[in-house]
Amino acid sequence: MGENEHRQIARDSLFVMAELRIDGIQGDHRVRVRNLSSGGLMAETSERTMRGQVVWVNLRNIGWVEGVVAWVQDSRIGVAFREEIDPRVVRAPVAAEKKPELLVHRPTYYNALAAEAASTGLRKI
Repeated sequence: MGENEHRQIARDSLFVMAELRIDGIQGDHRVRVRNLSSGGLMAETSERTMRGQVVWVNLRNIGWVEGVVAWVQDSRIGVAFREEIDPRVVRAPVAAEKKPELLVHRPTYYNALAAEAASTGLRKI
C-alpha cells in the first residue's frame, strides 16, 4: 500500500492512556494514544523508539496488542498492528467487574426477627 492509500483508513481521534512495551527496553511506559484505527495508532511518548522496532500496546478493554513502529516524529510514533482490532471496543467505557452474588439458602421456617436477635447476641424471652 502506498502512503496515500494508508490515509484512507478510518481513524478515531481520541485521548486514551495506555502502556507501551518496547522490544529491547525494560519495563512498561505510559503513552497518550491520540488516534486509533483497526490497523494502528498514533501515540505520544517520551521513550526513544526506532522505525521497525517491535512494540506491544496495552489498550483499554482489549489488552496487549503487538505491532511495529511505522514512523517516528519528535515525541509521536505511529504503530502498525500485526492483527486488526476493533477500535470501538477501546472507546467503550471500562466494564466494571461484577462481584458474584452470594446466594444464601434459607429454610422455609426462617424467621428474620430471630436471626436479627441472634446476630446481636440477644435472645427474646
